[in-house]
Amino acid sequence: MSGGRRWILVVPIAVLVTALLAGVVTWVRAGDIQRDLTSRAQAALAAAGLPAGHLSFDGRDATLSGFPPDKALRALEVVQTVDGVRAARFEGDVLPLAQSPTTPPQSSPPSAPPSTNSPPPTATPAGPPPTDKAGVQAEIDRMIAAAPISFVPDTARLTPEGEQAARDVAIALAKSPESFRYRVTGHVARGPGGESAALKLSRDRARAVARILTSNGLTAKRVTYRGLGDTRPASGGEEDRRVEITVV
Repeated sequence: MSGGRRWILVVPIAVLVTALLAGVVTWVRAGDIQRDLTSRAQAALAAAGLPAGHLSFDGRDATLSGFPPDKALRALEVVQTVDGVRAARFEGDVLPLAQSPTTPPQSSPPSAPPSTNSPPPTATPAGPPPTDKAGVQAEIDRMIAAAPISFVPDTARLTPEGEQAARDVAIALAKSPESFRYRVTGHVARGPGGESAALKLSRDRARAVARILTSNGLTAKRVTYRGLGDTRPASGGEEDRRVEITVV
């Protein structure tokens, strides 16, 4: 075989070997990332006092299963806040449930004697949920005004009341037209941490709310989030620490 023909064979072989080596390196690095994220996420769950469940990673995306329904939402939030985790979801169609207080059974009240007065007027049944953009936005604003989405001070961790408020909004939005998209915007008050710290905290808070929306009925492609830091103060105080949800 002449020298020219040998080079023709050697070059494709060298390219193939290089590609195989690059694939092996990428596979090894991906495995290292998944093992590191799994270890840190499990440590975060243990530190939060959550019961054991199953946790796996595909790249930077986490999948959770086997958690009690009343602990599932908290487990999802803990995993989402681990640095490096891109997204987290529950396996299958399981939705996280907020723990509801149990009320003791009450005895039936004694029956009232018959009354000769006219019966009270029946309550007007609630109408169907709005299907227009303005109506849906008005409903979002009403729900957040009645039950604000609140956070533990100086963190992106929702309070129990804030978690429930975000879940209620998500359940309501799941009934809206599928063509509607939503943007979650986080705001924080001005503090000593500076502009970069305020921007990060506002973005982390918006992301926490967006993930609750996508875990309770909305698909991920319908929800985006952003943080504006302390650049748009409202009226000062708690009004500056807010999360807005906008129909887009």
